[in-house]
Amino acid sequence: MPDFDERGASSKAAGAMLSIGELAERIGVPTHVLRYWETRFPELRPLQRSGRRRYYRPADVALAERIHHLLHVKGFTVEGARKALSGKEGPQSAAVPAPPLDTASPPVPSAGGVPLAALIALRQRLAAALDAA
Repeated sequence: MPDFDERGASSKAAGAMLSIGELAERIGVPTHVLRYWETRFPELRPLQRSGRRRYYRPADVALAERIHHLLHVKGFTVEGARKALSGKEGPQSAAVPAPPLDTASPPVPSAGGVPLAALIALRQRLAAALDAA
């Protein structure tokens, strides 16, 4: 079990390998999603130790974060994300930036790429408008 600081963030060194659970928690997806991505993105190949335990190197972590960004933030399909990562999509796919790596704060919950706080504010405005009507 990893050590956590007062914010709840893992205290592992920046270049340390992450277990599948640690990576899943870091990018906000279940572990089975990472295993699925391994079947669809041949570039994502974590180190497997005895008992088939997966350990993600820093390059694997960066790739998983980019896949997550393409699928969950940009709204790409798996096939579209594969093309964007391989560079076969043309000039627009090359323009897809890697997500910023802000390890100081946890990821902002979102739905369909819209921050959760914006959705809550919209819901409150709609409720106020309905009450006023």
